[in-house]
Amino acid sequence: MEIKEILEKIQNHEISIEEAEKQIKHNQYEDLEYAKIDHNRKERIGTGEVVFCQNKPNDFLVSIYTTIYRENGEVLGTRASEEQFELVKKEIPEVQYHSLSRILKIEKQKEKIGNIVVCTAGTSDIPVAEEAAETAGFFGNHVEKLYDVGVAGIHRLLSQREKLEKANCIIAIAGMEGALASVVAGLAKVPVIAVPTSVGYGANLGGITALLGMLNSCSNGIATVNIDNGYGAGYLANQINHLAVNGCHKNENSDNQ
Repeated sequence: MEIKEILEKIQNHEISIEEAEKQIKHNQYEDLEYAKIDHNRKERIGTGEVVFCQNKPNDFLVSIYTTIYRENGEVLGTRASEEQFELVKKEIPEVQYHSLSRILKIEKQKEKIGNIVVCTAGTSDIPVAEEAAETAGFFGNHVEKLYDVGVAGIHRLLSQREKLEKANCIIAIAGMEGALASVVAGLAKVPVIAVPTSVGYGANLGGITALLGMLNSCSNGIATVNIDNGYGAGYLANQINHLAVNGCHKNENSDNQ
């Protein structure tokens, strides 16, 4: 419950001062001892809390996930396993699992606005791209995918110029030497979010080479996130796209627990 709604209930004599105090404290965060659920985050920054599932003990994950669902009616979880999906499904049968992106979600129906383009250099980069696309979609963005358009066959990317030109934001995902982001930023007039992946041979150094290439790009308008961080790219693209469409923050739901 938002602060304004609580104050209105006091004014209308629907709740007592004591009950209002409890509600306000609950809005700050809910203490589960091992986790403090930030219920006020959506009101504060425009998006609610997202669950980072990887390495969470099973009981903690299920409790955190169901607590957020109870409060918001929807939840986004990242880096989830098939086993974690089955555990959450026992408590919330309608939960959905996307195995390629490892996204675990319960999503309210919402309008998908604007246009975010997610592109990859190769097919091996698609799992990271799907994490970005699923994240952006969850927050109410229209997402278009252009996969396997890397610089080794640059005509594949050039044939998609019209789609790049219609985007409000582009996510460019690549391993190896990470050149895709530089090329895309040289073609597009909108912000490009570069995502280095750990895809590549030995000298790729688990994504370090792609990361450094993207950070050192001579193309303008590139913001680079961490290696394999599809979630971070999808979230940032969500903010950019909403600003492009609305001119102000009107996002819906996140940040990792």
